[in-house]
Amino acid sequence: MDLFFRDGMVPKVHALVALIIMTFGGVVLLALASIIIGVARFSEIFVLGAFLAYGPATAIIVVRITAYHPYAKFGLANVITLGRLIIACLLAGLVAEIIFGEISITPFVAWCFFILAIVGLVFDGLDGAVARRKGLVSRFGARFDMEVDALQILLLSVIGLALLKAGAWILIIGLLRYIYIVASVLWPALAGDLPPSWRRKTIAAIQGGVLAALLAPIITPPISILAAGFALSLLIYSFAADIIWLVRSPRKSQ
Repeated sequence: MDLFFRDGMVPKVHALVALIIMTFGGVVLLALASIIIGVARFSEIFVLGAFLAYGPATAIIVVRITAYHPYAKFGLANVITLGRLIIACLLAGLVAEIIFGEISITPFVAWCFFILAIVGLVFDGLDGAVARRKGLVSRFGARFDMEVDALQILLLSVIGLALLKAGAWILIIGLLRYIYIVASVLWPALAGDLPPSWRRKTIAAIQGGVLAALLAPIITPPISILAAGFALSLLIYSFAADIIWLVRSPRKSQ
């Protein structure tokens, strides 16, 4: 599948507009990262990790938006998703700091990142509602939202492992979607479009909430292990249900 899909409309947003907006987002990210470094006494590795995630995302958006966003505005909904991307990039910085830094994560810092992760989850869904209200729904926006979701889940999985809240199997939660994408290339039946599903949305919200909760210092093994295992089991069930639907309904998925 392409990263973004055509909407059958004449694109209007110029790449320069997207670049300016993403540059402003980068300034916000740098400011927040600088504040966090001062409060948490992190190293420059934190900033590097954050921008290693933000840079590629910016390049993809700037290159793709002209062809796949059929509106004259970048849109408030996409700005909200951009805010969630910034939060995800701060989580990427935390991953880099935990793995490569020499500074331990204090309970206060862990609580701060827990709040950040929760904010990102709360705003997930708001961007879609805003897009519908403003009449700016597009597959670009939907895919932008989806990729930010996937990135945050992956990073939270890595953090859960790095903080010893669960075993290496927790990474399956963050990697399963990417494994599915690879599988869809090898098995085209999986590349079909899926119908909207409250089951899928509910389980996605549960897994995000569980992984964010693992940042809280009070959530420790064995509770953290049980919670992560529950989230993983729900996710596997959800993917299995979608795969069965796609395999049994090849015509509907085309």
